Amino acid sequence: MTQALPYCIYVLFSEKDAMLYVGYSSNLANRIVNHNAGRTKSTASRRPLKLIFCEFYLFEKDARNREKYLKTTAGKRALKLMLRSTLHSLGYAEKVSFIFANEDEDND
Repeated sequence: MTQALPYCIYVLFSEKDAMLYVGYSSNLANRIVNHNAGRTKSTASRRPLKLIFCEFYLFEKDARNREKYLKTTAGKRALKLMLRSTLHSLGYAEKVSFIFANEDEDND
């Protein structure tokens, strides 16, 4: 039996300023439409936005706790390490060069 996981955290990449936004939603598709339509104050000036990551949860509290963690310094670092290939291909590498330094050394 399959059960839908109704809550999610997501990461958006701003194509305008190459920065990330972490959020929470119980309706991801609608939330992304609102972000890109400028109906979300925190990202209205950073459009267009691209969904680059999401995690789904059965319980709202778990999703909110994960969102809270990903907004901490440790969480941001973990996220950037986890998504380093994606971020590198999107041009985010300049902002987080310390993460990619070891990768460049491995390629020499």
